[in-house]
Amino acid sequence: MRAPRRTLRLQNFLMEDRELIADLLAGEEMNEVRNFARKLLQSPAFAELDRKSLMARVIKAHPEAQELVTGDSGPRKETLVVSWDSLERRKAEYEDLVNKRIPGNIKEIAIARSYGDLRENFEYKAAKQMQAVLARRKTELEKDLDNAQGSDLTGADTSAVNIGTVVTLQHEGATEQYTVLGAWDSDPDRRLVSYLSEIGQALIGQKVGEKVEFRDLETEEERTYEIVDITAWK
Repeated sequence: MRAPRRTLRLQNFLMEDRELIADLLAGEEMNEVRNFARKLLQSPAFAELDRKSLMARVIKAHPEAQELVTGDSGPRKETLVVSWDSLERRKAEYEDLVNKRIPGNIKEIAIARSYGDLRENFEYKAAKQMQAVLARRKTELEKDLDNAQGSDLTGADTSAVNIGTVVTLQHEGATEQYTVLGAWDSDPDRRLVSYLSEIGQALIGQKVGEKVEFRDLETEEERTYEIVDITAWK
């Protein structure tokens, strides 16, 4: 009877303390991080949603673990760290697609088919083309949602640029700030960039004092920046 009680306490600690995983893995070698991630993925003690949430914290603390969590053999799953808001938007798009747009398109095809000669039937051809577009989008969304791991992106490790950090850069005396967020978070006007974007990839893992190169969002000009500050987004 004592083992389940200890397991429950561990579950509660991990779920309630958002900094615990980062603290546990601080300074650990990647091999240890990988072992921890695999044990977490295989643990029957957590519900699937909880496992995904905890894994998002592992990847936030150690972005390089993203390619290691599925093991070394066989095809690797492309895990995407995403904000909860962007995840809900993708889910809503998927629900609208399968419950409204695809059924609506099926009706359009049936109506267009009733007009007769399909070879000269513009409405039918247009509806069939839209059917292909919707099918491709459905496949894309299913893959994205299957690979997504939601996170609130808070409490990021600021010893280097990580997902959920605000980076202050300097170029020729002028300063700029970029916020590195989840895979589906992007707002160029507010300088919010996905960690998978060109800028996000140039910044991830870099530290204060180091220099990075990427194209300016407005001018598309390649520039060299120095990182002068890294803070947590939230």
